[in-house]
Amino acid sequence: MFCYQCEQTAGGTGCTKMGVCGKTPEAADLQDLLVYAAKGIANYAHRAGQLGLRSKEIDRFVVEALFSTVTNVNFDPQRLEDLIQQADKIILQARRLYEEACRKAGKKPELLSGPAAWRVPSSRQEMLQEAQAVSIANRLEAYGPDAAGLQELILYGLKGMAAYADHAMILGVEDSSVYAFFHEALDFLTSDQAQDVNALVAMALKVGQVNLNVMEMLDQANTGTYGHPEPTSIRISPVKGKAILVSGHDLRDLELLLKQTEGKGIHIYTHGEMLPCLAYPGLKKYKHLVGNYGTAWQNQHKEFDAFPGAILMTTNCIQRPKDTYKNRIFTTGLVAWPEVRHIGPDKDFTPVIQAALAAPGFTQDAPEKRITIGFARNAVMSAAGQVIEAVKAGKIRHFFLIGGCDGAKPGRNYYTELAQAVPKDCVILTLACGKYRFNMLDFGDIGGIPRLLDVGQCNDAYSAIQIAVALANAFGCGVNDLPLSLILSWYEQKAVCILLTLLHLGIKNMKLGPSLPAFVGPNVLKVLVEQFNIAPISTPQKDLAEILG
Repeated sequence: MFCYQCEQTAGGTGCTKMGVCGKTPEAADLQDLLVYAAKGIANYAHRAGQLGLRSKEIDRFVVEALFSTVTNVNFDPQRLEDLIQQADKIILQARRLYEEACRKAGKKPELLSGPAAWRVPSSRQEMLQEAQAVSIANRLEAYGPDAAGLQELILYGLKGMAAYADHAMILGVEDSSVYAFFHEALDFLTSDQAQDVNALVAMALKVGQVNLNVMEMLDQANTGTYGHPEPTSIRISPVKGKAILVSGHDLRDLELLLKQTEGKGIHIYTHGEMLPCLAYPGLKKYKHLVGNYGTAWQNQHKEFDAFPGAILMTTNCIQRPKDTYKNRIFTTGLVAWPEVRHIGPDKDFTPVIQAALAAPGFTQDAPEKRITIGFARNAVMSAAGQVIEAVKAGKIRHFFLIGGCDGAKPGRNYYTELAQAVPKDCVILTLACGKYRFNMLDFGDIGGIPRLLDVGQCNDAYSAIQIAVALANAFGCGVNDLPLSLILSWYEQKAVCILLTLLHLGIKNMKLGPSLPAFVGPNVLKVLVEQFNIAPISTPQKDLAEILG
């Protein structure tokens, strides 16, 4: 195996024996093969789409295939093998669609090679053998670190975008032009252009452009279904009773569980990136959704072990379950771990409920602790006048967006120390699970405006962008001219597509950490520094001094 798609990759260069995330070589190779199959499907679907024929089944499969290969999603070789077998049928379906489109257009179909001509082997062992030929390591040797790294940058951006598109799709929001771009970009990665650094950079920025649309779609899906998040004081300490903990990202899974547990005497808690759900009117109306338990994904071994109830993983963020709680953790959707019980597409959470009722639950109320969340764009913009006046009056000197992914790798305490060191006349916006580095600290307020504004999940970077654009419009300047600094932490591919969106928007002077992506070659990094002044984090003191002068 060779994998360097996440920030914690071994030695900062690549996992070759076992994934730091827990991914086995077998799972890694099958994921590489699934991506290869998705490229073959896209070869046909892209050409069929250009001639006016599309298939929603094909479109959705490509998105789900890519999402399944995001870090900490699907670790189960059997489910990956099943997806590859399904891909074989979808490739043939896509080819027939393309041939039909050609007939209708009076054109002769191209004779495609590479992944489009590939057929799935009959056994897993043969799949694993063929995976070696399409590995990242092979392309690194063939194309060098810059071209191969840019190919992976595009692919990882597409993987992250697929996660957001899948969540939007689940809530009924889709866009054929977005599906078309997935096919276009994957087809591009199989072309001769994918060896041209300039063409690769242009495509990477286009991924960022389309991802902005996808984040807007997901925002529309979430707020259209559950209302706009509202500033909400939420409990972060347990209450007495039976309990289910919901982790991941999927709002609909949480809603379905809430409906199925009404009246059963079970308290529901959010975990990790599900924390923002407690601010949505359509979700917080459920009285048995009592609060948040725990912190970010990398702490789940300790937190899940201590949680006296059932646990439901809705999307990525799963780690190898400990034996002590393996019989009470469940997966649903695309997330999977071998030998962990999976809730299928019927979303019947009866096994989860039964496990919760069988577990002891919390025997007493813990001392009450609360934090305030729910400062997405609608909430912040409703107070925009007050914020703008505070800036003009000199009460707010600077805004810091400190957020992104959290992780276990040393160096992330930088973000805690930075937030604590931010001067008291400055406001901190935060989002994604990186917030857990400091979101339970008391930062006070500036004239009634909280100094810490929790914008939401990682996809709520869209909200943060809209807030920045609104402030720029109010002050008659560009976003880069605002007293705003972005200090970002990254871990997996959703952070990659958000970074590409920020680069597409021309956002400059960002700081990124705790380490730079291993797949960004030295020459590409030089371009990012020269064009966007993107830089690695250093120390809180040095970075604050540079930002605030």
